[in-house]
Amino acid sequence: MRRRLRAVAVAVTMAAILAGCSSKNEVEEYEKPALYWYQQILKKVASGNLEKADNFFTSLESEHISSPLIPQAMMILFQAHMDNEEYLLANFYLEEYMKRYGSFRNRELAEFFQIKAGFYGLRSPQRDQKLIDDTLIRARNYIARYPKGEYTPMVQTMEVRLEMTRYLLNEKIAQLYDRRDKPKAAAIYRKRNAEGWLKKEDIELPPSGWFDWIFE
Repeated sequence: MRRRLRAVAVAVTMAAILAGCSSKNEVEEYEKPALYWYQQILKKVASGNLEKADNFFTSLESEHISSPLIPQAMMILFQAHMDNEEYLLANFYLEEYMKRYGSFRNRELAEFFQIKAGFYGLRSPQRDQKLIDDTLIRARNYIARYPKGEYTPMVQTMEVRLEMTRYLLNEKIAQLYDRRDKPKAAAIYRKRNAEGWLKKEDIELPPSGWFDWIFE
């Protein structure tokens, strides 16, 4: 019994020591120069700790709202989240960048990145119908605004693939309503496809995995 109590006491003591060390290592930092926060962001991005990099960006933005390092940090975090396939977070940084620092000179590239982030951010057509529609609108506006732009051909490709996604999704929903004996609901979705320029015979897909194929 004494041995058991001694073992428990040792375990509790070690836990307290480790907790103390942990709290010392996680001391909250504040009131640092802008360059300090920027360098911490770079370090965390380099090590792959994007959550911590986001936190350091919050500190940079909060303590140095007019720092010229903020737009650079935004674009670094945008690209880091893109590379990590975290497209919604990437799009957040890009939208904030465009709101604050977008100009005619850099807006074309920024808008292209925004469309790209939305396109590759799609994970499930059923859950992401609004994202499909929003990205399509952005793609069409981009093509109209920059008809001879450097990135316009890529945006046109994404637009076509998004149209294919929406067409197949409408047909899939219509088939679901057919199975549930709801012909009026099925007709609504087939009418949407009939009103578009894309036709079923224009789409050649593998027998399975069509959603992933579209984004390859």
